Amino acid sequence: MSTLRFKALETVQHRTTINVISPSTKVSDYFNSNVFNDAAMKVYLSKEAYQAVNNAIKNGHKIDRGVAEQVASGMKNWAMSKGASHYTHWFQPLTGATAEKHDAFFEPTEDGKSAEKFSGNALVQQEPDASSFPSGGLRNTFEARGYTAWDPSSPAFIMEGSNGKTLCIPTIFVSYTGEALDFKAPLIKALHAVESAVVNVSSSYFDKNVKKAFASLGIEQEYFLVDEALFNARPDLTLTGRTLLGQSPEKGQQLEDHYFGSIPPRVYDFMVEMEIESYKLGIPLKTRHNEVAPSQFECAPMFEEVNLAIDHNQLLMDLMEKVAQRHGFKVLLHEKPFAGVNGSGKHNNWSLITNTGVNLLSPGKTPETNLQFLTFFINVIKAVHDNADLLRASIASAGNDHRLGANEAPPAIMSIFIGTQLTKVLNEFSSNKPTTSSKTKSSIDINKIPEILLDNTDRNRTSPFAFTGNKFEFRAVGSSANSASAMIVLNSIMADQLNKFKDETDALIKKGSKKEEAIITVLKSYVKSSKNILFEGNGYSNEWVKEAAKRGLSNTKTTPEALNAYISKKSKEVFSKNNIFSERELDARYEIMQENYVKKIDIEAKVLAQLAISHVIPSAINYQQKLSENVASLKSIGINKKHYEAQLKFIEEISNYINHIRVCVDKMIIETEKSHHIGKTHQTALALCHKVKPLFDEIRNSSDALEFIVEDDLWKLPKYRELLFVK
Repeated sequence: MSTLRFKALETVQHRTTINVISPSTKVSDYFNSNVFNDAAMKVYLSKEAYQAVNNAIKNGHKIDRGVAEQVASGMKNWAMSKGASHYTHWFQPLTGATAEKHDAFFEPTEDGKSAEKFSGNALVQQEPDASSFPSGGLRNTFEARGYTAWDPSSPAFIMEGSNGKTLCIPTIFVSYTGEALDFKAPLIKALHAVESAVVNVSSSYFDKNVKKAFASLGIEQEYFLVDEALFNARPDLTLTGRTLLGQSPEKGQQLEDHYFGSIPPRVYDFMVEMEIESYKLGIPLKTRHNEVAPSQFECAPMFEEVNLAIDHNQLLMDLMEKVAQRHGFKVLLHEKPFAGVNGSGKHNNWSLITNTGVNLLSPGKTPETNLQFLTFFINVIKAVHDNADLLRASIASAGNDHRLGANEAPPAIMSIFIGTQLTKVLNEFSSNKPTTSSKTKSSIDINKIPEILLDNTDRNRTSPFAFTGNKFEFRAVGSSANSASAMIVLNSIMADQLNKFKDETDALIKKGSKKEEAIITVLKSYVKSSKNILFEGNGYSNEWVKEAAKRGLSNTKTTPEALNAYISKKSKEVFSKNNIFSERELDARYEIMQENYVKKIDIEAKVLAQLAISHVIPSAINYQQKLSENVASLKSIGINKKHYEAQLKFIEEISNYINHIRVCVDKMIIETEKSHHIGKTHQTALALCHKVKPLFDEIRNSSDALEFIVEDDLWKLPKYRELLFVK
């Protein structure tokens, strides 16, 4: 009873709730209090500096270096008034995490004293070097200059620690030669591209008052919470974020009693503190609840502009980890930390909004506004249809491979759910059949667009890309992912598609078609050419897999193959034409993603081998020894063999499982070594995926069988029933 497992269980039993003190009973009293927002800028900036920052945010204008000095001074004064002593450029390298290097405001002066300083140059650009971040060959270690540059569109904020505060300035991260080394730089380019395309289409065909537009995003974040002591007793959780071994408990999620149930007291206290800290940083969390799997939860914010929403989500994940530690928890953001129960996603709810306040994916009340809705709605469908493989690649990861296609997640097949009514509308629209609405019957012609109801769809949780009334929900994004990856692709393909639509429509108008006639002609052709991507049924079913194959839809189940879409000729054209990635940047990013997969599978293989050899097999041998001693004792006193046949059978079973584990571990080590001598990263990734990874299941199955047999007191690793149910 002295193993780490039982010590951890004892620790959990003595946990007490942490008293959380809110700054106010009203969130509005402290929301954004740690953010250098518009209100703070009005107080701390000169009129000239304030206008310059606003022009940068709203119109993308560059800030003059002289004005940057004023902004830096005001930002420093605000930060110091909040107790900050340091500042950092906060960026998102291609590791998937955020990065920061802190510098003090403090600087010594010539008279032996000191002063707090923060220059415009330090605000606008820094050279953190950061040579160890992935670059995919874009820079050599001996030429390792990397630059961070201020992103004024995402406000600076104060990050609070236990003993200090730091001013964090969101930035992009680029190489010495200007190539993107992060998620934010290409995301900003993609958002600019889709804005330009949206404004071009909207102002030309529907509303001349549309001068600006933006993509909005709401990110639903799922996660697991486990006790920190139990987490630390599981080497696989600490090193890989998921359990590589573990027999499913008799009770899992089958009773569905955890979903939307009463939030456990310790978890509730964690959520309250997480929300308080989030509100201070301007993260507009709105929803919290228990998810389907035991110990799984979800939080969701209000919708924001995409760049800010992603910054806030990255910040939220970091914040969750810090707050959880204070409550004796560990947050698990892996897509599938536990086999046999639901994994976690990060549903990305995306739409397009104009400066006139119109959601372009929201049905209108007149034929004109519904023609506008259908224009953007159908173009989304066309964009996803033509770039489905690229969209699949955008959510590919070693962790998400475990989740996609399981019983709680969309399949790896990209499809779109739009609901019964809209399916009917599109069918009638493209075929010129009479249109039936809830109130009227009319034929579709240039002047008569069907009535389309708001909230016209049910939800389909099996669809990776579903229309949900006034937005599309990209459900296939993994819980640990930086949503920028998916949003770079989605906004890029949408920008590209809208530009094509504009060119085709203008060509018809030039030939003599009326504007509405030209729009409808092009849209009808899109509906017909994109119909294979639309699916209303159960995405989990085997029937859909067969049907998707008939339709010519890809079903790429593993990351190494899925990532190939990034370097296809079609994808390179989309990215280069819209100035998102150069071909060199894209090749480098592809190399980084393949390398990331290799490293993760390699780590899992090493951890699994160590667990099998030093935890599982010794526990099994100890129990086998006890059984052998029992058999020998019974035999020595003349007990008939038939009375200890069960023990003998257990001994034999244990030996078989031990031998199978040992053989598979040896084979896994050999195959892992062979994969690293192949040369090309993609080929190494394929070898790990198809030669090494299948052995994980072989080892796991035998280990889990032993966990079922071996005496509980001898099993060293915390079990699923403890990780998931001990609060």
